[in-house]
Amino acid sequence: MEKIVLNGITWGHSRGITPLLAAAQRYGELFPNIEINWKKRTLQEFADFPIEQLTKTYDLLIIDHPWVGCANATNCVLPLNEYLSADYLADQQANSVGYSHLSYQYGGKQWALAIDAATPVASYRKDLLEQHGEKLPETWNDVLALAKKGKVLIPGIAIDTLMMFYSFCIAHGKAPFTDPLQKKVIDIETGSQALHTMKTLWDLCDRAIFTYNPIAVAERMTQTDDFLYCPFAYGYSNYSRKGYAPSILTYADTVQFADTGKLQTTLGGTGLSVSAFSKHPKEALAFAKWVVSDEIQTTLYTEHGGQPGYRKAWLSERNNVLANNYFTNTLPVLDNAYIRPRYNGYLHFQDLAGDPIKEYLQNGGNAEEVLNKIDSIYHQSLAHE
Repeated sequence: MEKIVLNGITWGHSRGITPLLAAAQRYGELFPNIEINWKKRTLQEFADFPIEQLTKTYDLLIIDHPWVGCANATNCVLPLNEYLSADYLADQQANSVGYSHLSYQYGGKQWALAIDAATPVASYRKDLLEQHGEKLPETWNDVLALAKKGKVLIPGIAIDTLMMFYSFCIAHGKAPFTDPLQKKVIDIETGSQALHTMKTLWDLCDRAIFTYNPIAVAERMTQTDDFLYCPFAYGYSNYSRKGYAPSILTYADTVQFADTGKLQTTLGGTGLSVSAFSKHPKEALAFAKWVVSDEIQTTLYTEHGGQPGYRKAWLSERNNVLANNYFTNTLPVLDNAYIRPRYNGYLHFQDLAGDPIKEYLQNGGNAEEVLNKIDSIYHQSLAHE
């Protein structure tokens, strides 16, 4: 029997590549005529190279949910609701981590399966908090107080400042993108409050943060004893597992912000899509269905460093022992996470709108001018729709 080869593309962190390599290895043992090869690329490469072009080369693609508007416009990946059973998709919905499953729906079609789930959550070095006699922050003022001591680390690259800008708009009472008739991301008052609040914290942090993504934050916190706490960065359960890094991070819920409740963060994670150009769509679909199933997500996928998109895996006692209670500690934040826009063209906005926010946080300036710049980028993105 001739061997069928499927090619997949994912991102290069252990969370993104290792569980897929393990799954491909096992799948090949179960089905010897199927070989699945996974290639990894950096998060920046994900941003720089359009996924729709990759569908002509790869059978299986790991995607970010805001891309589904493009998928709907181009039909370059398969609408999974037309290929997978209603019962299977209903089970995926019932076991969604927050809105992960629904985030891959657009235009009445399911463009990906939620294989991975994440949102910015708090993390800390429990050993260092105890050593320094500090308490885990519970409020925004607690975060600022610890930051004044030089013990707080946050991600500060453009994309992460944009994701947290959304959060602080919500914290000040209004979600972004809720007034499409005005063609504004957020009103001047709310947006300015969000920027000023962010700058208060960013100004207290090491300037190195402006080169740090969430992975760099986790690496710095686990490889050195310089920082005790991070109030928000996309969570990576790998760093809460013994043996992965020199020290263990403990992950937690976000802090209380004024009277508006816990900080609501911006949903991340990834989905698994099947290329419409695949020469072996039946086999690619079969693997996708298998790797995102209850059985694999709750066992093999999680055990090999994955951060599953399947809720039952997050509630598993065994998985929480493995990951220092990462899953149960952060699940409330996932369930409350904000979903980004998904219209065709949004990714143009996401690629560029963080730059003026980062510039403001790093070097100061006029908040209203920043908001005008991001509104201009928003208008450009709508032209893509």
